[in-house]
Amino acid sequence: MVDATPTDSTRSHAAGRQFEDPSTELSSRRTGMSFQRTRLSADRTLMSVIRTSLSLIGFGFTIFQVFQKLHDADVLHSSSAPRYFGDALVWLGIAMLVLGIVYHVNFMIGLRKERMQLHSQGLLHAESHFPVSMTLIVAILLLGLGVLAIASMTLNIGPFR
Repeated sequence: MVDATPTDSTRSHAAGRQFEDPSTELSSRRTGMSFQRTRLSADRTLMSVIRTSLSLIGFGFTIFQVFQKLHDADVLHSSSAPRYFGDALVWLGIAMLVLGIVYHVNFMIGLRKERMQLHSQGLLHAESHFPVSMTLIVAILLLGLGVLAIASMTLNIGPFR
């Protein structure tokens, strides 16, 4: 039976990126790649949250604007119910996006901590970069647009009046 705990000589060689056993080296590399795949999977999950939030914000804003314009043109006497529905969709999109961002950030912090722990134990090379997620940056920008949209709708301020 092979001991899974690295020996002192294996740990000392881990910093120099050399292991005594080729299977240990390959295992360490596969583990490093699995961290990258997990990171990319988290990005894909955030992208699905972005798509859904964007749809909710876009539909809500459109519904609000259409009924607001019909009301302003005196085509409709009362358009408050559809406008409130539009408001609710935008708020729902914003809330979903906030929760998705918080979940993503917490997950990535945990993944980075686990990766660094394995690296410090000499079980993982951790040679490849672990950059900030571009998907997270897009999610934060979309959140800003959603906040501007809801401010425009409820307070009649901002660029989307």
